[in-house]
Amino acid sequence: MTATEESVRALDGEQPIRLRRLGLGDLTGVEELERRAYKTPWSRTMFSGEISRPGSRCYGAFIERSLAGYLIVSRYTDAWHVMNVAVDEPHRRLGVARLMLETMLRETDGDGTRGHTLEVRVSNHGAIRLYERLGFRPAGMRRAYYTDDREDALVMWRGDGPDTDTEPLVR
Repeated sequence: MTATEESVRALDGEQPIRLRRLGLGDLTGVEELERRAYKTPWSRTMFSGEISRPGSRCYGAFIERSLAGYLIVSRYTDAWHVMNVAVDEPHRRLGVARLMLETMLRETDGDGTRGHTLEVRVSNHGAIRLYERLGFRPAGMRRAYYTDDREDALVMWRGDGPDTDTEPLVR
């Protein structure tokens, strides 16, 4: 998907969703959703930097004209790093994150990298299950990773990253 392309899909009985690459014109909506979703939100500068960075893929999921979710992924040397995923509360558990992640994986698989990595809160069982269904596997832990409450982060990999021949963490 290029910056000007978009796809439209219906999700789990919801209204059709438009998925497209984010641009700088989307920053206000992204910031507003980020503040609703996270206790320690990214700054506008952080989002602007990722959206502008040639090695990033930034997707927005729109229902009607509203931003329902976004995904920020950056390529670092030989791996893609899922940096930030958020879905607005009314649209959670409806497949919005799955659609964005599946699109990103389809576009970035087989591009010569070792794969994809991410960190996720150990308490976020729903996200861990989603990532496992998409082929991510636990590969380590970052102790006290999250600054707001010092919660640990589970490091997950999909592809040829560190040894990920482990059983799923959450069933």
